[in-house]
Amino acid sequence: MNIHSLAPTTLRTAPLASRPDKADKRDAILRAAIETFAVRGFFNAQVADVARAAGVAAGTVYLYFRGKDDLLISIFERTMKAAIAEGRDSVSGFADPVAGLRAIARLHLDRLGRDRALAVVFQIELRQSTKFMERFSTTQLREYLGIIRDVISQGQSEGLFKRQVNPTLAAKLFFGALDEMATNWILSKRKYSLASEADVIVDLFVGGLGRSHVRGQK
Repeated sequence: MNIHSLAPTTLRTAPLASRPDKADKRDAILRAAIETFAVRGFFNAQVADVARAAGVAAGTVYLYFRGKDDLLISIFERTMKAAIAEGRDSVSGFADPVAGLRAIARLHLDRLGRDRALAVVFQIELRQSTKFMERFSTTQLREYLGIIRDVISQGQSEGLFKRQVNPTLAAKLFFGALDEMATNWILSKRKYSLASEADVIVDLFVGGLGRSHVRGQK
């Protein structure tokens, strides 16, 4: 199966003539890059393809980005910055750690579920380069995992979750579950709401943390 056969077959153009603001132009080029990378694949796409989708000359893209790699990095950084801000806001509104995890899960899956092209780029294209993955694992992703870890640690301090569980490991497992569900949604031929999976994931995760279990006992 070719992942790009699952993405939209046409690119939406975003003419920039009516967008004099530099921030708007940069955002429009990034949007065009998301659409282009989702359809063509990052390694097959060219800056000229992004420029065409954005409705600008190729040279205009270079006014805002150093090249194709910089476009991909910027997509990741912008997405993660929004995820971190929304994640912090969501958990600050809940005193209950379980409700906090539920809010994070819903936001995470809803963000990708509302934007299939972004989901393809974020879940597939970003993962095909060791260079990118090494960089990403030490940047905003660590901060995002920290939000989840803090919620789990709060649950442990309140006696809701097992204290012997490493909260950093638990945060990675929680993120991994959300990550896998997003990838499965992209690949699945079944049409369904990705965000609707959030509660099931949290219930399974919390059930595993909350139930007492002694190794070796049946």
